[in-house]
Amino acid sequence: MELAFLNPVLHRPGPWASAYVAGAGAGPDSADQQELAAREVRHQLSRQGADERTQEAVYEELRTPVPEEEGRAVFAADGEVRLATPLRAAPPLPEARWSPLPHLSPLVEHLGEERRCLVAYVDREGADFELRSAEGAEELGQAQGQDWPLSRTSSGDPSESHFQEAVENTWEQNAATVADRLTRVAARTHPDAVLLVGESRQRAAVLDKLPVALRPLTTQTDRGGRAAGSGTDLLEEEIAELLAEQEHRHGARVLERFRVGRARDANTAEAAVEDVASLLEAAREHRIETLLLRPGGPDTNTEVWVGEEPDQIALRRSETKYLGDPEPSPARADDALLRAVAATGGTAVVVDEPRPDSEVSPEGEPVAQAVDEEMPVGGIGAVLRWSQPEPAAG
Repeated sequence: MELAFLNPVLHRPGPWASAYVAGAGAGPDSADQQELAAREVRHQLSRQGADERTQEAVYEELRTPVPEEEGRAVFAADGEVRLATPLRAAPPLPEARWSPLPHLSPLVEHLGEERRCLVAYVDREGADFELRSAEGAEELGQAQGQDWPLSRTSSGDPSESHFQEAVENTWEQNAATVADRLTRVAARTHPDAVLLVGESRQRAAVLDKLPVALRPLTTQTDRGGRAAGSGTDLLEEEIAELLAEQEHRHGARVLERFRVGRARDANTAEAAVEDVASLLEAAREHRIETLLLRPGGPDTNTEVWVGEEPDQIALRRSETKYLGDPEPSPARADDALLRAVAATGGTAVVVDEPRPDSEVSPEGEPVAQAVDEEMPVGGIGAVLRWSQPEPAAG
């Protein structure tokens, strides 16, 4: 997950009010439900000592239902909401926290990474393009090829052979037009996957003409087509499955980099760390490229000490005076690391993905156990931008 959207909360002094609530939906009692959730958040903040202006700011932000949202996260300080963002997964209960830092770790868990699929609805004349994500669909125009000749004749007369050849040429030229336009749209939108929908022969012709770099991202489906009204529920399901698969693959790639980096010695170009002290050191030195979080891990709630700036972060209170802040505040390790990583252009990923218990390794062990062993033991890990050489012996 890219973390640049957190900029409004990274460099402002706290304390912070952080709130997470589920959406109330679109039912007749949605306004009442949202009001109750907003009141519960305000009550929790009051019990934790939040000032009244900040309580009221959060309450006003949350009290109005937004039917299309699964949930909402709000961050406020000094009587003002600094960031409010919709969630892609609803938290089970309203949750609020008053703390020196914004409570960011649930945001990574409930927000998730937005994966995007570029869909091309193909026929013999051209294609329509659409960018699909969990947020909805965005139309991206079309590629229009030649409109004649497009249809073969049924005549067996040898004199018609030149016409049949012209039809075939039109199909091929139109496939090339679609492939060219699709390539340019992909270069602009950077999708995680490309899906070709429509006539099987024309889909295959388009795929054959795509650049080599784009083909591994591209799949085809027989569900749906370009004609109006040809969309199906099965196509919608397939797009959703494709986006979920891309999210899973991304997590698997990060985990593999973490596993390999953790196994290498400290002089290699790519390394990984997972103990809290090493993570804090890497954060201070702006070396974290990707932070891995496993919700509920024992290290996530470890107390660390932070200053006003994101890289003023230490395991012991006494260490912060050497970092430029003699009056640090205690914070959760996961929140402090997320703030530091976001401030230095890093990313974050949740690696607590379910695995089927029925799958087994060649040795007969459940796959889920093998994968868990590769995750950060304490719940937090990092893939580093560069490793720190070990001091020379002697």
